[in-house]
Amino acid sequence: MIKIRTWIVTAAVAVACVSFAYAQDLGSKNRKELKRADLTGTKMEVILSVTEYQPGESIARHIHHGEEAFYVLEGATVETPTGKKIELATGTGSINMRDVPHAGFKVIGDKPLKLLTVHIVDKGSTLYDAPPK
Repeated sequence: MIKIRTWIVTAAVAVACVSFAYAQDLGSKNRKELKRADLTGTKMEVILSVTEYQPGESIARHIHHGEEAFYVLEGATVETPTGKKIELATGTGSINMRDVPHAGFKVIGDKPLKLLTVHIVDKGSTLYDAPPK
């Protein structure tokens, strides 16, 4: 009985570690969180960050468990997996809705892409998650 329980706990920890590592891979190693606070009267939190992607870096396709608003601080050109080039101009912004897959492109050219992001997400959930298959 103890061996079975140990095996189950070990398997659960391994799955959690792999899931956490995958979620971390979706986020940029260059994301700097500026502020995090509970959203009053809800089970959600607000996270303010600045993220910079260098030329050649990819932004994996992902979802958030809430909304993400972003503002382009320093614009750059990105390329989709199909080869389409998109200019993300300085001063533009948009909102990505809950659980809707987005990104999945690579920064090209010689300029980094710098974003200010505001996430309003379920408290305790991962900030980045793989899109459903």
